[in-house]
Amino acid sequence: MAAPLRVVIAPDSFKGSLDAADVAEAIAAGWRSKRPDDVLELMPLADGGEGTLDALGHGLPEECLRTATVSGPDGKPVQARWLLRPDGTAVVELASAAGLPLLDELDPMGATTRGVGELLRLAVEHPGTRRIMLGLGGSATNDGGAGALVALGARFLDADGNDLPPGGGALVRLARVDLSELVPGPPEGVEYLVDVTSPLLGPHGAAAVFGPQKGATPQQVEELDAALGRLAGILGVSGEEPGSGAAGGTSFGLLACWGGRMVSGSATVAAVAGLEAAVPGADLVITGEGRFDSQSVRGKVVGNVLTVAAPTPVAIVAGQVAADPQPPAVAAVSLTELAGSARASMADPARWLAAAGTALAERLPEGLGAAR
Repeated sequence: MAAPLRVVIAPDSFKGSLDAADVAEAIAAGWRSKRPDDVLELMPLADGGEGTLDALGHGLPEECLRTATVSGPDGKPVQARWLLRPDGTAVVELASAAGLPLLDELDPMGATTRGVGELLRLAVEHPGTRRIMLGLGGSATNDGGAGALVALGARFLDADGNDLPPGGGALVRLARVDLSELVPGPPEGVEYLVDVTSPLLGPHGAAAVFGPQKGATPQQVEELDAALGRLAGILGVSGEEPGSGAAGGTSFGLLACWGGRMVSGSATVAAVAGLEAAVPGADLVITGEGRFDSQSVRGKVVGNVLTVAAPTPVAIVAGQVAADPQPPAVAAVSLTELAGSARASMADPARWLAAAGTALAERLPEGLGAAR
C-alpha cells in the first residue's frame, strides 16, 4: 500500500464567497472523501487585505482575538477586531474599521481612517505588544492616513490653525502637521502589508487608480490627487515609493509620520503563518483564489505560494482559470467549469470547492506517491 501523502492546503479567500479558512476546509473535505488517510495541513492565507486577521489568527486561542468599538469610515461607530499573537505581534486589518462595505453611501472626499488609528492605538498601548502588522486593503478612504494619525495624536491644521475636518478632500487646505503628541510606535516597529505597487500621486496613484471604485468622479479624482499632493508637500516626502498609494495613501501617511516599513502582504502573511516551514516534506501544495489570471503571480497569494513551494508540486483551485499555470503548478481546477457556470459555482462555493478537492485527489496522488 502506498504511503499516505502529505498535502498543504494554503488558499486565499474567495472574495464575496468564502473566507480562506472555509475555502481550505471545503477543499480538504473533498480530498478526504477520496483519500482519508492522507495528512492534510490547512493554512489559510491573505494578501494584507480582508481576511488577514482570520489567516493570522487561524489555530490560535480565542482570547488572542479582541473586539473594540471604533469610528467607521463615516464616523459612525462600528465593531472592529484586532489580534494579539502569542509572540507579541498585534495584527490590525484596515478593512475592519475603514472598509468599503461599512459605508451606506460612498464618500470619497470625506471617508476617514480614524477608526484604524483607534485600533492601532489600542494595540500599541497594550502592554504585551512588541510589533504591529497593519493589513492595508479594501479601504473606503482617500485621506492619506490622516484620520488614523489624528487618532494616534497628530493634528492636521489649516492656515488659521484650525483642525481640518475628516476626509481626503480637506487636505487641500492643509498648512501644518503637528506630531508633537503622536504616540510612539511599538518597540519592534510597524509593518504595513500592501498588495499594490501604486505610488501616492499621478496617473497610477491612489486617487486615479482606486478613487473611482470608492465613488470618486473624474473631477474628484483630480481634487483628491491635488489634496494628497498637498499632504506630501507639507510632510516633505515625495510619495513615489511603490505601495505608498495603498488604501488611499494610508501607507504613505503612516510611514511618513509614524515610521515602520512597507512589506508584501502575501509574503508576510505566509511567512508568519509558517508556509515556508510547512512545504519541506509535502507531496503537494494546494492554493487558490477567486480568479487565477496573469496578475495572480504578481504579489498575490497564489504567486507567492508558487515561489515558496518550488519545486514542490502545486495545484491551483480558482473560481475561474483565465491563464495557463506555470511550474511548479501541475494542475488548475476551475469551479466555473465544474459547476457549469460562474453563477452556479458562486451560488454554492463550498460544494464546488469540495468537488475540486475530490477531483484533485482522483487525478494526482498516484504520480505524486511514485515521485516521493
